[in-house]
Amino acid sequence: MNERRIPVIGGGLAGSEAAWQLAEFGYDVDLFEMRPVRETPAHRTGDLAEVVCTNSFKAEALDTPHGLLKAEMRMLGCMLLQIADETRVPAGSALAVDRDEFSGEVSRRLRSHARIRVIQEEVTEVPAAPAIVATGPLTSDALSTSICARLGEQHLAFFDSIAPIVAGESLLEDVVYRATRYGKGDADYLNCPMNESEYGAFLDALLEADVHRAPEWDEVPYFEGCLPIEVMAARGRDTLRFGPMRPVGLNDPRTGRRPFAVVQLRTEDRDGRMWNLVGFQTRLKLGEQQRVFRMIPGLEAAEFLRFGSIHRNTYLNSPARLAPHGGLPDEPGLLFAGQLTGVEGYTESIASGLLAALNLHRILVGEDPVLPPPVTMLGGLCRYLAEANPATFQPMNANFGLLDPLPVRTRGRRARRNAHASRALESMRGWCRGIGQEPADLPARILATANP
Repeated sequence: MNERRIPVIGGGLAGSEAAWQLAEFGYDVDLFEMRPVRETPAHRTGDLAEVVCTNSFKAEALDTPHGLLKAEMRMLGCMLLQIADETRVPAGSALAVDRDEFSGEVSRRLRSHARIRVIQEEVTEVPAAPAIVATGPLTSDALSTSICARLGEQHLAFFDSIAPIVAGESLLEDVVYRATRYGKGDADYLNCPMNESEYGAFLDALLEADVHRAPEWDEVPYFEGCLPIEVMAARGRDTLRFGPMRPVGLNDPRTGRRPFAVVQLRTEDRDGRMWNLVGFQTRLKLGEQQRVFRMIPGLEAAEFLRFGSIHRNTYLNSPARLAPHGGLPDEPGLLFAGQLTGVEGYTESIASGLLAALNLHRILVGEDPVLPPPVTMLGGLCRYLAEANPATFQPMNANFGLLDPLPVRTRGRRARRNAHASRALESMRGWCRGIGQEPADLPARILATANP
């Protein structure tokens, strides 16, 4: 079908999905990934689609932004979500994966595809069209320089952070308890309850703890959706209690009462050997992480399998430099995808790669690129990347504020979200058929989350 092999630069979530979709369209693909030849500050393996922060792909319920986005992606035949289903671990109403099994299976499936050739080497120059660049927020310096030269301006940047992981066998079983907020789904989270004095002592220690410092960190903003725990704490003594440590819906079954604050742990693997401190991304020094986080009830003897860390992320000023479909205005067959374009989050990155492959295929067969309607979560996200103010552009997660308003005023948050979801799914089905693609059926467990 194609005259030459199509390069996809970057073997992360977006690049892996894009490579698979292009191969399924019938193209021969060269998927370039620089790891493990060239390491990054955040990755630890050479596997494709390695998840480096949380292992959660967030909620699946249709009345949540990420649940709706994943449903739309499933309609489009998203391969990575299929693998996420196969490697999922208990996480209540969320979709979380065993990170090693997930990336291992993505690597196996891509490497075994007859049309995909995985090349583990660093790409230092922007390729010519047709191509997809999906190198993510940790794009190498050499390729970043080439991208800047090609687009004519510097990247914007922000700092992102990672939460610690502790060993399950080191947790105090007589302190932590299993529960999921408001009893939704199975009790897949471990909860560490705090009374008021414990919370106060923990907060004081956190605010006084020593952090890693670098001069450039003061000049670049954090992404608001992934703030370090100590930055949140500095905003007020109750910020954490109304944020990642909020206790509502998490009554301790041994007392029947709600704690003053709660630290939640989410499993990282199927066997429950590793547990992530939810919302505890941090730039505390390693020794300080042990000292402060062991003040959390149940974590007094915690063995840290991975410490929290912080790293620099880069992204393009998409509304200023890219066409709405993610290509260059003067070279539409050279597309950018994933977090490099300013989407933030796993599902958003995968969706971006999926859509980039679809549009590159359309361009190669002589058709115009397309975007889903803005009543869908994917369409709303694409519109944001195209129409946001370039002077204030920041990375964006999926959220209901991206969607067109409902035609009829609907009272109640859940009712509004259900109305948005119903309209979005109906619109996505029609859009898929309009571009000649029959939408895939949604799993029964997801359809069951639709509330009347």
